[in-house]
Amino acid sequence: MPNNVDFSGKPFHFIGIGGIGMSALAYVLAKRQLPVSGSDIRSTHITQRLQAVGAHLFRKQDATNLEFFRTGSESIYEVLPTAIGMSTNVGIACEPSKPNSLLPTEKVPLDLPQVICSTAINPFNSEYQAALERGYPIFHRSDLLAALIQDYQSIAVAGTHGKTTTSSLIGYLLMQAGLDPTIVVGGEVDAWEGNARLGESPYLVAEADESDGSLAKLSPKIGVITNIELDHPDHYESLEEVIGIFETFAQHCQTLIGCIDCETVRSRVKLTKSYSLRRDVGADYSVDNVRYQPFGTTACVWEGDQVLGELHLKLLGKHNLSNALAAVAVGRYLGLEFNVIAEAIATFEGAKRRFELRGKCNGISFVDDYAHHPSEIEATLSAARLRGGETLGLPSEQQRIVAIFQPHRYTRTLTFLPEFAKAFDNADIVVITDIYSAGEPNLGQITGQRVRDEICAAKQHSANGAGHESKRVYYQPTLESVTEFLTQTLQPGDLALFLGAGNLNQIIPQVMEFYQTADSDSSKELSQKA
Repeated sequence: MPNNVDFSGKPFHFIGIGGIGMSALAYVLAKRQLPVSGSDIRSTHITQRLQAVGAHLFRKQDATNLEFFRTGSESIYEVLPTAIGMSTNVGIACEPSKPNSLLPTEKVPLDLPQVICSTAINPFNSEYQAALERGYPIFHRSDLLAALIQDYQSIAVAGTHGKTTTSSLIGYLLMQAGLDPTIVVGGEVDAWEGNARLGESPYLVAEADESDGSLAKLSPKIGVITNIELDHPDHYESLEEVIGIFETFAQHCQTLIGCIDCETVRSRVKLTKSYSLRRDVGADYSVDNVRYQPFGTTACVWEGDQVLGELHLKLLGKHNLSNALAAVAVGRYLGLEFNVIAEAIATFEGAKRRFELRGKCNGISFVDDYAHHPSEIEATLSAARLRGGETLGLPSEQQRIVAIFQPHRYTRTLTFLPEFAKAFDNADIVVITDIYSAGEPNLGQITGQRVRDEICAAKQHSANGAGHESKRVYYQPTLESVTEFLTQTLQPGDLALFLGAGNLNQIIPQVMEFYQTADSDSSKELSQKA
């Protein structure tokens, strides 16, 4: 099916513009000085960033928003000049007596907007229905991404796990190497102050999502596959269906780079270049002399039978070393010298919500991580164990890993319940909340309490869990009860790890504030005694 997304100047309107994937695309379009508008029910730092580059935002998703695009003398764009000449503000003069700005304006005729929506938008959404009724061209978010990928010398990173970190790392590498890429990722990165940037070069680095099957639409110059697992049972009935989508994606890539440590990638996908954490499997890029340490990872990198040199990265764990090796493979394919690649990787701080240290207070470290699949939880907890008491200068027996997990989606939680039950062996204390629905209906088949019970049962039967009593796994149904529990439970030396793709991380500032107050009160008491 041809992709008819038009970048010649026609306006774009995003229903749900504040989503992490939607906002990244909207940002790039706005920075390209295309007319961008959108609706979202919440004002966030992401929507504020979009407004700062010229996007016009509506505070609700409603059919009346599309009055913005009525043709005739009553509706105009107000194109507002900017101080730096890099972006165009787009607004609407709802009433002649109330213009959007006191700056001079230029009236521009309206054109039919290209309406962008994601899988998250309900087909009965009134704004979506109004766009259908009025005959506006409607595209899925992935159609827009596919069109952008066609518009650039593109690098698309796919995989069940690690794609945000890997795509961010590749984007950062190209930035540091002076290649000035455009970047569209599913996480926020401090290096470009958000989830997207517009570069001046032909290169685009994009995160490619398989969750709804839209991965099959993408045809990048270079594709990367980190791994393949079933993660979205709401959309796929089996792993075989997931593999089919990745096989289609692979066929559309001019060059394909993949990790052959994943057996499915190794056996089902034809790769141009491969990478592995093992030297004995014949990968094009591999490592040895690996040292996983509390503050990062060091390894010797090989290209075939030739040593390229030593790689240092601040990110923890073998999964992040694998992500970095993907970036090495892409960099070398683009002709970059290894020293340039290594210097860039050594300074990469990671994406937000990927083992993000939110702060320390009262001797407690607070870490936020997006992990929501059993494999991701295991990898993150393994990294946390690496961090260990050594990071805090404590004996290992005084270091506790407190894993606070909010299950994400009823379908995923039910499908992977046995795997979730075994994923927390590296945690000393586990706190389970109610399930974050992500818009799914609750059919009453699975609860957070049941997840807690399954973890308890797995710990009792696990050799690694020897000595862990069931009381070390707790069920706290609401964010309020989790907050109260943590303020009564955490102690100096703990690493509090907040896991999940929902809204659990919203309570981190509140819990930290409690311990900051406790820390301050303790300091005052010591001072008074002195």
